[in-house]
Amino acid sequence: MRAMVLEMLGPIESKPLKLRDIEVPQIKKSNDLLIKIDACGVCRSQLHGIEGDWKKYGIPPALPTVPGHEITGTIVKTGPNTKKLKVGQRIGISPLHGSCMSCQYCNVGKEHLCDQAEITGETMLGGYTEYITITEDFATPIPDSMKSDYAAPLFCAGITAYKAVKAAEPAKGKSVGIFGVGGVGHLSVEFAKLEGMRVIGVARNKIHLDVAKKVGADNTLQFSEQEEFLFKLKKEEGLLDSAIVFAPSEKIVDLAINSVKKGGTIVLGVLANIPNFDIFTEKTLRGTLIGSRTDMADVVRIAEQNDFKIIHKTFPLEQANQILEDLKFSRIEARAVLTP
Repeated sequence: MRAMVLEMLGPIESKPLKLRDIEVPQIKKSNDLLIKIDACGVCRSQLHGIEGDWKKYGIPPALPTVPGHEITGTIVKTGPNTKKLKVGQRIGISPLHGSCMSCQYCNVGKEHLCDQAEITGETMLGGYTEYITITEDFATPIPDSMKSDYAAPLFCAGITAYKAVKAAEPAKGKSVGIFGVGGVGHLSVEFAKLEGMRVIGVARNKIHLDVAKKVGADNTLQFSEQEEFLFKLKKEEGLLDSAIVFAPSEKIVDLAINSVKKGGTIVLGVLANIPNFDIFTEKTLRGTLIGSRTDMADVVRIAEQNDFKIIHKTFPLEQANQILEDLKFSRIEARAVLTP
């Protein structure tokens, strides 16, 4: 099968992903599924892994590897003990590819926090290719009403957005700023609006501010120096009840913290240093990480029932390097999706 293989870490401008022919994965476990990939979303975390930004976190753990962790596809073969899913059914695969199923986290439905969690495209080969295997326990069915390229972003951007909004303690009438409106941020706008919140989209360029408006943001503000930004925010909105940060920048994290009123909540959906934090303001700062299998099923259901706008554009698998470069330099409107 064709695959975009990462053989050596390096800047995306050097085109480190190489088109190779590799072996089609084989069913090994009795409840494995062989999936023909229809689409795979392009996530910024892949860019960090490819360029070596996350080497200190052990990502990727080994080379060569195949990135990609928000996948939709069709079951073409099943193991002998599959019970819930069948050949011809369409499913999605999130970054959570598997877990031990017996630890303190798995036993309470938080398998995404399992210390032995398997991560699609990191601890095992991902979706920038044509086939992948997964156990039926970690495959999420996709309704017939959803096209595969539309659904793919739900399996990382969608669940990340959903969990971040939940962590922000949403309530009708409360305000939330989404700092970094892009592939994940535009879906956070939609989840927050479903909760009845007043949503302020914050981005660096006009393309992403327009995306925020397109999906229902009540107001948009452009990144600027902190003093100028806070002056405008206070004038137009007042300080916020909460903020969600998807921009991987220490400067933006600091800005978001200072944009929230005392006693408010700041949710970090990115890996970033926290430069300053005043404990006397009684603010809550929390992280968020994808979600459980139940969360993933909820995301698909909510998106279908509410006819979510998932702003995306599809590209051939072979263009992965160029698309990741476009993502790096903010030339992607919201989400890019690769199709083999």
